[in-house]
Amino acid sequence: MASAALVETSAGKDAIAEGLLDLLKPAIQQLDLHVHSVRESQVELREHIDNLATELCRINEHQKVALDLDPYVKKLLNARRRVVLVNNILQNAQERLRRLNHNVAKETARRKTMLEASGVFTTRSPSKP
Repeated sequence: MASAALVETSAGKDAIAEGLLDLLKPAIQQLDLHVHSVRESQVELREHIDNLATELCRINEHQKVALDLDPYVKKLLNARRRVVLVNNILQNAQERLRRLNHNVAKETARRKTMLEASGVFTTRSPSKP
């Protein structure tokens, strides 16, 4: 009798854990998509900054009036450096999310297999009692 209660408690805990994993998985996937989108935007921004800095240097070289654009180029390069830094942080966060998502899927599959093997977990339609 104690072993049956233990199996039911274990099955209940596994069901709760699986429910939580199923609840978190879409949020993790959505966050991963948003991080990917931000990273793409930052790469595009970095390219635009590079192009603008190059263009400002070219204008500065060909300009007859002695207008010093170097401070602006330095500001652009500093902004580019910060974009690269944020991109690296996002890349690390995305990699952690990918690993977490992989571990969630792996753990869900492992628990489901364990429950099916023990005969406690049966698949049934929600409409059938």
